[in-house]
Amino acid sequence: MAVNLRSLAFLLDPESAHSLTKKWLKASGFGVPKNAVEDKRLSQRLFGREFRNPVGLAAGFDKEAELIKQMAKIGFGFVEVGTVTPRAQPGNPKPRIVRFEEQQALQNWLGFNNRGMFDIYNNLHGYPYSIPVGVNVGKNKDVPNERAVEDYKNCIEKLHGRSDYLTINISSPNTVGLRDLQNEKFVTSLLKAAKRITRKPIFIKISPDMKKGQGVALANAAIKNGATGIIATNTTIDYSLIKGARNQGGISGRPLREKSYKMIKELGGELPRKAILVSVGGIDSAKEAYSRILAGASLIQVYTGLVYNGFELVNEINKGLLALLEKDGFKDVSEAVGYKAP
Repeated sequence: MAVNLRSLAFLLDPESAHSLTKKWLKASGFGVPKNAVEDKRLSQRLFGREFRNPVGLAAGFDKEAELIKQMAKIGFGFVEVGTVTPRAQPGNPKPRIVRFEEQQALQNWLGFNNRGMFDIYNNLHGYPYSIPVGVNVGKNKDVPNERAVEDYKNCIEKLHGRSDYLTINISSPNTVGLRDLQNEKFVTSLLKAAKRITRKPIFIKISPDMKKGQGVALANAAIKNGATGIIATNTTIDYSLIKGARNQGGISGRPLREKSYKMIKELGGELPRKAILVSVGGIDSAKEAYSRILAGASLIQVYTGLVYNGFELVNEINKGLLALLEKDGFKDVSEAVGYKAP
């Protein structure tokens, strides 16, 4: 994001700024970095798809799958769209995002606002894209947990043919009761149903707020029942991390960094080597991205870091990763994955 656009965006409320950025990207692409990093040392082949670099766009930025080509141009190695629900829903009442500029953090309680799986399906008509695309799916707010499997199944059935992987979102704090689905019984039931629908890779996105051992137990159950990997983590409801935080929604950005790192480190030391780990939460530098890779993450995702550092962050991370790999004597990023896992 060019400095002048970012300065303008910060004069607006966060959701209006986000809408402005999307319109700017779709209309002109002016200011989008043209020097995307291309280096074989950053590429990996995972579940049959080539990832030109490990830096991905986290779910939540491109909810409606409208910016995939622009994100590829910016230099992302992959994009995750959504969260998508079967039916369109407006989400929670506005305002529903707060910036904490000093802490480089956001707090949101959006509530899976999206136009529904049919609209997102139509927007994905360009599949396959030049970079891998994942679709993050959830349940509608008014669907009780005992019927949640059907919502996830419906999204998977509709969207798996236009995605490279699917992410099961059961860890957002913005839909009442959703995190109650973070249990082995539900995950096992859902994965068995999903595997009857598709052979596409399926990831489970987990919370940073589970107690030590809980995340590993859930992740192991998911891998045992056919999940390709784990995305760690979603936003946190530890409101003690920011003075003045509201008692609702989830916190992202730098205050989440330590929790997210601890979770990926724990998973990296306990999960089978075949599991693919994706780290997200508080990553806003090459150094931080590299620490997650050494802990076991094959891929990383960014979102809040873009708000405070602009789209230049993508190439800064990739350039920095190349320097760090060379400094430590790794021939490529794959060699570094999990090197410091417990």
